[in-house]
Amino acid sequence: MQGTVDGFEFGAVTPAASYIVACVASALGLRCVVRSLNNRQSWKPGWLALGAGAIGCGIWTMHFVAMVGFRIQGIPIDYDGRLTSLSLVVAIAVVGIGVFAVGYRGATPVTLTAAGILTGLAVVATHYTGMAALELNGSLEYDSLTVSASVLLALTAATAALWTAASYRGFPAAFGASLLMGVALTGTHYTGMAALGVHLRGATDASYMTGAYGTSSPASILLPMLIGPVVFLILAGVVVMFDPQLVLGDGEWSRATPRRRRAAAAVPEPPAQPPRTGSLFDPRDQHAGRHANPRGR
Repeated sequence: MQGTVDGFEFGAVTPAASYIVACVASALGLRCVVRSLNNRQSWKPGWLALGAGAIGCGIWTMHFVAMVGFRIQGIPIDYDGRLTSLSLVVAIAVVGIGVFAVGYRGATPVTLTAAGILTGLAVVATHYTGMAALELNGSLEYDSLTVSASVLLALTAATAALWTAASYRGFPAAFGASLLMGVALTGTHYTGMAALGVHLRGATDASYMTGAYGTSSPASILLPMLIGPVVFLILAGVVVMFDPQLVLGDGEWSRATPRRRRAAAAVPEPPAQPPRTGSLFDPRDQHAGRHANPRGR
């Protein structure tokens, strides 16, 4: 018997929430990647790892926020903890490969395209691994043509987002890139869900005819799992928001950096300066140099 799938139990709430999560996480992650490219004095591995974690957690969180509104008529559903955790690891690891390639090989057409493809594949892998984690009295079936469309959408939108973020500066480019990445994430999810069919097994006829959707609430299952990634995204947001380059603006920071380098070359031991707010990922020797010189006190 074919089950009736409902992915919109809460109407437009879960699609809207999942898209917002996707855009915010993508904005944080892309900002970290661009930060590592624009300022060579930053601790590159830290910013790239933070960016990969933000995008990967965003992919995973978006998927399971959307799944809060998912029901199958006549049967309860649950999730396998190991596969659910694996889908998060896959998202961060695959995105990380692409992000570190861009960070260390530069924003060339080849690396941006490869990173975009890897990010798109991370979206696809996270979605279908997360769907494989479903535990239900039935089997999942997919329409191959619609699945192909979801993969193509993920690859195209993710690549376009990375190109936009790395090639253009300023708020409009960053905003547009985050919107494109949000389309890649949520578009892939709901296109993949459109390809889904469920073949029910066992004695589910009675509950199916009554229209029951089972006793388990997806929200009660999924919301506790979302706490960790959401907390990580909040902490990543704090780090990015207090980054001096974001506060000063890319232009001001870029103009200030050459002046600091020329001053450092002309004066081996510059006079002590008042403490200024630094980034968590700035090299430690930069912070130490601000307070080490006792002259003039």
